Amino acid sequence: MGNLRILIVEDEIVAARGLERILREVLGSKISSLRIEKSLIGSQCFIQENEIDLLFLDLNLDGDIGFDLLKETSAASFLTIITSGNTMEAIQAFEYGVLDFVPKPITKDRITIALQKFLSNNLRVKSKYIGIKEDHHLNLIATKEILYVQSFDKHVKVYKKNGEMLVHNKSLDSILKILPPYFIRIHRSYIVNEKQIKKIETSAGGFHILELNTGIKLKMGRNFYKELKSKLVKL
Repeated sequence: MGNLRILIVEDEIVAARGLERILREVLGSKISSLRIEKSLIGSQCFIQENEIDLLFLDLNLDGDIGFDLLKETSAASFLTIITSGNTMEAIQAFEYGVLDFVPKPITKDRITIALQKFLSNNLRVKSKYIGIKEDHHLNLIATKEILYVQSFDKHVKVYKKNGEMLVHNKSLDSILKILPPYFIRIHRSYIVNEKQIKKIETSAGGFHILELNTGIKLKMGRNFYKELKSKLVKL
């Protein structure tokens, strides 16, 4: 990788430095930049002005609750790992599409597992919502309402069951990591909600077409067809 940009938001400097040390031990030269912010406002300003790939967020910052930042980051192009001493917050945090929740005291082994989730495309979390920014306000979308997602430039278009379409600034790969496991890749450009699949057709030219319950038809990639076909047989 060699270009991983990390932000740690943590008001306890000893904990922040400990996490930084672990990250540098595990990731080494994969890190291109690592920043520590102690306050909610400082981290919000840094995120607005700098691009990052991975955020480590302590939800309790000197009296401020990090959930406001968490809702914002669910609309961002980077992924978030929560670090907290309060495991009761984990359930709520996962609803906003966090990649992992690492309880304090933080250990190298536990951080390594979290980083494997970040570096892998296979491990999935079960977000109930994704946040999409629209005209300076945050729109929280229930993942069960999503029909399919299409790559669009460096962003994605999120299509809802009701016909609404929203542009989201995550990549297709990163949004796949935070969508529930019933979202599957059918093409390099499409992810679909498998609960909304009506049927798969094969055209005269040998192309595979997937039809959704709404009547929308999407082209399937050849590599994804066999995998999905065997999965649907088991359903």
